[in-house]
Amino acid sequence: MAILTILYYPDPRLYQVAKPVARVDATIRRLVNDMAETMYAVPGIGLAATQVDMHLQVIVIDISEDKSQLQVFINPKIVNSSGSQDYEEGCLSVPGIYENVTRAEKITVEALGVDGKPFKLGAERLLAVCIQHEIDHLKGKVFVEYLSQLKQARIKNKLKKRLRVTM
Repeated sequence: MAILTILYYPDPRLYQVAKPVARVDATIRRLVNDMAETMYAVPGIGLAATQVDMHLQVIVIDISEDKSQLQVFINPKIVNSSGSQDYEEGCLSVPGIYENVTRAEKITVEALGVDGKPFKLGAERLLAVCIQHEIDHLKGKVFVEYLSQLKQARIKNKLKKRLRVTM
């Protein structure tokens, strides 16, 4: 396994739309393992392949306290949603920035597991937010795009300034 490099907003590669996975094979399973290791190391609760410059429809999520419940979604698709909730979101590609975003409260997602078998899952609250957030990445969308233009500009400037300081 390996720790992968995470792309940071506003890197243009974050806006690429991910392609469906044609076949869940050893290469995809290795990607899943590397993504999980990366997510746990940062630490985070979700990571989309787009964030590590792999433009395939692969997501890893673990919202458990002890990081023992890894969930893998390959070619995920939300097939049902209801309700509305505001949730303070952060993102590994937008470090140190947390903002409220309105999303569906409950969703049903269909995907393939790491074994290549299809499954359907109902999710609510944090898990629903996380799945929607990561699927947005696969569509080339970063959560800050839900914010006003002014907030987006401030976040870009803050991250650019932080990048200059660390160089």
